[in-house]
Amino acid sequence: MPKVFFGVEIAPDIKQRLLKVQVPVQSARWQSYEQLHLTLVFLGNVADDAVPGLVGAATSVVESSFELTVRGLGCFGSPERPKILWAGVAPESPLVNLHRQLRDKLQTEGTSVEHRHFQPHITLSRFGRDAGSVKEFIETRGEEEFGTMSVPEFVLYESNQGPNGSVYTVLQRFPLM
Repeated sequence: MPKVFFGVEIAPDIKQRLLKVQVPVQSARWQSYEQLHLTLVFLGNVADDAVPGLVGAATSVVESSFELTVRGLGCFGSPERPKILWAGVAPESPLVNLHRQLRDKLQTEGTSVEHRHFQPHITLSRFGRDAGSVKEFIETRGEEEFGTMSVPEFVLYESNQGPNGSVYTVLQRFPLM
């Protein structure tokens, strides 16, 4: 049973800039170059025979390509006890529209999809229970801009656990108009 999700690849130059924000913070598990992405819809473990239906649903998404600026830093959880440190993106509306359309197409195909609020972001680090504070870090670097990129497609990823964290493999690409 593959663990899968739909996402957007991040441009290489922006990935390089994002990697430079890594600072020593207690229990931070920083994402590697290969792990940086933006999740659109997380599906988790699915049956092997469900993947063609996912591809079919995603193929029917009709959305225009767009530009995306990676800007700002924030966290889920409080800055004193963060769960995730992330980079923001703007504008969010094309991603929200893409997420909504993809989620609706998947549900029409009978795929179960998470219904929590979608906040577009790029995860930079995950933290354990004994996380150190990122409050000062966000206050001093929270408005940093990392660049603008074109989003000509979205992808279906498979996630596998490796010795250094998750390893993401592109299963299929879906061009935007």
